[in-house]
Amino acid sequence: MTKRGDRVEIPGRKVGQGRRVGTVEDVRGSMLTVRWDSGERTTLSPSAGSLTVLGDGTRQRPT
Repeated sequence: MTKRGDRVEIPGRKVGQGRRVGTVEDVRGSMLTVRWDSGERTTLSPSAGSLTVLGDGTRQRPT
């Protein structure tokens, strides 16, 4: 179950497109609002296997 503060990753959808990594800002049912490391914000409903949870957000990211 994804929760607020989790670090998540979505692989690129096209050849040569990089992965997207961000932090979950809000969870409403199956809808997630993610703030990507690029600064963009997206609301999405990920399908099974399309999103990887990298961590729970309690550890500090390397600078």
